[in-house]
Amino acid sequence: MDKIRYRLVYNRKKKLNKQGTALVQVECSLNGRKIYLTTNVYLKPECWDKEVSQVCNHPQALELNAMLYEYILKLQSIEIAYWKRAVPVTLSLLKASVKKRENPNMTFLTFAKREIDTSDKKESTKENLKTTVTLLTEFRQGLDFKDITYSFLKEFESFLRERGNSVNTIAKHLRQLRTLVNEAINQGYIHTDAYPFRKYKIKQEKGRHEFLTPGELKKLERLEVEDKRLRHVLDAFLFCCYAGLRFSDFCRLKPESFIRLHGKLWLCFKSQKTGVETRIPLYLLFGGKALAILDRYGVCEFTRLGSNADVNRSLARIASLAGLKKHITYHSSRHTCATLLVHQGVPITTVQKLLGHTSVKTTEIYSEVLPGTIVRDLKNAYRSKNILSRSKINSLAGIY
Repeated sequence: MDKIRYRLVYNRKKKLNKQGTALVQVECSLNGRKIYLTTNVYLKPECWDKEVSQVCNHPQALELNAMLYEYILKLQSIEIAYWKRAVPVTLSLLKASVKKRENPNMTFLTFAKREIDTSDKKESTKENLKTTVTLLTEFRQGLDFKDITYSFLKEFESFLRERGNSVNTIAKHLRQLRTLVNEAINQGYIHTDAYPFRKYKIKQEKGRHEFLTPGELKKLERLEVEDKRLRHVLDAFLFCCYAGLRFSDFCRLKPESFIRLHGKLWLCFKSQKTGVETRIPLYLLFGGKALAILDRYGVCEFTRLGSNADVNRSLARIASLAGLKKHITYHSSRHTCATLLVHQGVPITTVQKLLGHTSVKTTEIYSEVLPGTIVRDLKNAYRSKNILSRSKINSLAGIY
């Protein structure tokens, strides 16, 4: 790798300002190209020794000279930091680092936290990225850019598996790590030749969207729970089975989210994930069961559940108490709502609107076909066919 050359230059533009002073700059040259970085030091011509490139005839000459050379040392340390990461340093990369006032010895974890905090991504996305960074910190503190190799990814995958994470959860964290690595490459912290995901393939299993059948939902509705915390979680879960809300949207509900239109209560909110405005007629869905639950709580009290992970642990206990064999999470309530609405004969496009999906294809993923739905649809099809056949026979009889 070619090394950048540094030297101090004074009054490069050969022009003094109104105060009779000119700027001292650092000239950085590499492969015939040059850039000039400001030192913010302004001097009169008689205070600069051009032969030795130093401040002279100035009351603070020693301090200013020390400051100028410390600045050059800082530039050199940034260059060395890039060398250590096997990243070819360029003048534009050096200039960008100075502009951002970066610590040349910044670790990957520090970089990741900074990028997340300053990102314009959605809050839910930022929280997911932060969770991955927390796991990376637990796995290897002080993680540097050069440490992220193919072997590191395999070791991190094993670490996540030993913690009991599923294949798809591991895949989620590795995808989020890949997002941060890609950003590090874009900003020049990792060389493209050192991209660890080039050979590493993220394993993914086809996800099963768990939902409750009408019979299983009835078990939860009839379940007697004495523990206040479990009762609260169960009621919130049932509410979302009847309303189809995501966990993030449920927790953000406010009293003003509930609006009366023509005397009927509607739930109106903007989805945190998609930004889609959604209106749900609570009085119509599932016979207004959501309203009956809501009447037992104040809105602010009802939506204060804690973390999604804690809620899912509580749901596992609730499922066990109800004798359910399924592993349900809070998101199962949304799948349940979609599936049962389709089972009741609600058109898929209407379900799409209720769930706040931008595409009906997303709704089709959520809505499972129950065996009862298949039987009903087949009976209706045969009934329609028989009616058409009889109508055709009667028409022919009329002709003859």
